[in-house]
Amino acid sequence: MKILLSPAKSLDYKTDVPFATLTEPLFIKESKVVNDILKKKSPQELMELMKISSNLAELNWKRNQSRTFKFSEKRTTEFKQAVYAFNGDVYTGLDAYSLSEEATLAMQEKLLILSGLYGILRPTDSIEPYRLEMGTKMPIAEAKNLHDYWKPIVSKYLNKEVSREDIIVNLASNEYFRAVDTKKINAIIITPDFKELRDGKLKVVSFFAKKARGLMTRFILENNINDIEGLKQFNAEGYAWSETESKENNLIFTR
Repeated sequence: MKILLSPAKSLDYKTDVPFATLTEPLFIKESKVVNDILKKKSPQELMELMKISSNLAELNWKRNQSRTFKFSEKRTTEFKQAVYAFNGDVYTGLDAYSLSEEATLAMQEKLLILSGLYGILRPTDSIEPYRLEMGTKMPIAEAKNLHDYWKPIVSKYLNKEVSREDIIVNLASNEYFRAVDTKKINAIIITPDFKELRDGKLKVVSFFAKKARGLMTRFILENNINDIEGLKQFNAEGYAWSETESKENNLIFTR
């Protein structure tokens, strides 16, 4: 089983990590191609392209100019393992810092994080601070956008990691999952969704759905889940699998 997550916009490079191992990201050469294009953009161009404030544009312009992609097995203030560097709602739900040693080892085996800059990241991959959403409309080499640039690279890697009997649990957002060519993936793809009962209707509430993706990731790791029936047992924070709402490859959890 493999789990796909999105990264987070918020980053944390200050908190100490419980797991010392750092690994080199898989697609540094391809990442440098993306960064070379980013480096040519002014703060004003970044602000317009990424729809961010002038302060964030200035910060990320500096990051783009100084990014080295150098790899060291020791953590520094500029490099941190991806799963601990990201600090959004998904990662609040996952809370990788408090995982047991056994669950942390399972995380290294099962979890993959899709990334606009790095393509795909393993939990311990050493990354520098960045901001680049997969949906950013920026041509890269022959590709029209980041989705098209990363899609063949990400899909080829996933197929090397799975067999036809394996399950890929898609807990990434639609924006990031578009970097996966589902027609070429030789595995079963299961997409869980999480809904809240509001005024008699089931609705996806972004904040809760993001946190639930992290909660499910943690549930899989802590309980050694490897099949669909195991996924259906997810019950963190009041969620329960809805047989009536679910479809074959789309498991709906409600509360």
